[in-house]
Amino acid sequence: MTVFHRNETRDPLPAHLRGGVIAIGNFDGVHRGHQSVLNQALEIARERGVPALVLTFEPHPRTVFRPATPVFRITPAPLRARILEAIGFNAVIEYPFNLEFSQRSAEDFIHSILKDWLGASQVVTGVDFHFGRGREGGPAFLMEAGHKYGFGVTLIDAFRDENADVVSSSRIRGLLKEGEVSEAAASLGYHYTVEAEVIGGEKLGRTLGFPTANMRLPAEVELKSGIYAVRFRRADGILHDAVASYGRRPTVTDNGAPLLETFLFDFSGDLYGQVCGVSFFGYLRPELKFDGLEPLVEQMNRDKDEARALLAGVQPLGELDRKICFV
Repeated sequence: MTVFHRNETRDPLPAHLRGGVIAIGNFDGVHRGHQSVLNQALEIARERGVPALVLTFEPHPRTVFRPATPVFRITPAPLRARILEAIGFNAVIEYPFNLEFSQRSAEDFIHSILKDWLGASQVVTGVDFHFGRGREGGPAFLMEAGHKYGFGVTLIDAFRDENADVVSSSRIRGLLKEGEVSEAAASLGYHYTVEAEVIGGEKLGRTLGFPTANMRLPAEVELKSGIYAVRFRRADGILHDAVASYGRRPTVTDNGAPLLETFLFDFSGDLYGQVCGVSFFGYLRPELKFDGLEPLVEQMNRDKDEARALLAGVQPLGELDRKICFV
């Protein structure tokens, strides 16, 4: 799959990608609500025999408007692109979003990007999608523009889960902040996953019999501190069941910087410098401060056994979850 980054958006779109079906949105999380939009775009593209593309924006608009409080990204751009590829899209366009872009008119957005650059034959988006200076462009504006410039428009209603609750990125962020990774997975349609480079640590885990792969997540991540049953994907694609601790390690040291420390089952080797993934299957317990290393090791052994038992019974939530967390 082709990913167009900000500099490439100034160049002509390759001819084989023009005239396609364009799904538009931020798609942070690529959750089940987003998937209802994306799957509709894919279905139309397959029926017509044209490419299916995603038009999204980088960085996240909320971070541009409020840089002091960057949004907690469920799926940063590289992971989002891989999920969109797994779903079946031919290309992702990560259009540069900045304050200057936010002041472009809705008409300019449609004419210069959708018509002239992408040559869109169909646009698929949610009914709440607004665009252009002051959010002047909305569903009615988009429909009228489609008639004017010759592309179809499909608007998808908000997706509700089995409890009739609207699935949204903000709701999923709230679940992750509470450690409710199983509930988050039900809304995402796959298990929440992070990716980062494995970095060096203090190597205390190695001396305790629990060598860990350590990752520093972005500062805006608000995942609840604690111990999790996880699945770890190495850079070569091999998966390992594992147990992970996310937080500030209160028994050993508290340096104010959360760290994700993952103990892989049945693995010994060097992962330093590799960009790996961790998928969260269950929250086991909060971070605790122990009176010394011996009770800490005893608890770590219990955590390992509990994580093994939980992971032994997991099944994919669907095809997307299978591709991300099981193969």
